[in-house]
Amino acid sequence: MTIEEAQVQVDEWIKKYGVRYFNELTNMAILTEEVGEVARIVARKYGEQSFKESDKDKDLADEMADVLWVLICLANQTGVNLTEAFEKNIQKKTNRDSNRHLNNQKLKSNE
Repeated sequence: MTIEEAQVQVDEWIKKYGVRYFNELTNMAILTEEVGEVARIVARKYGEQSFKESDKDKDLADEMADVLWVLICLANQTGVNLTEAFEKNIQKKTNRDSNRHLNNQKLKSNE
């Protein structure tokens, strides 16, 4: 599925099952909440925190998909074409950082 197809699919789902989009401020709050859920799993799986019993059934991939869903909702609501935006973002990063990371001594291996 392309990003464009995902934007269309989310829009169709909202129109068929969701009644309407939540407003942009509500979706921004939901996005923040979903990112927090991703952070909670990462902190426990890869960080130093331990899982609580209630956290053990949480799925990182599912939580990341929730973040993507709400981000797509916000893009649809605000008229952002995520494919174009992402392509421009890659180009911006390439122009800005093409040598920066390659020359960063902190990123070099300790071989």
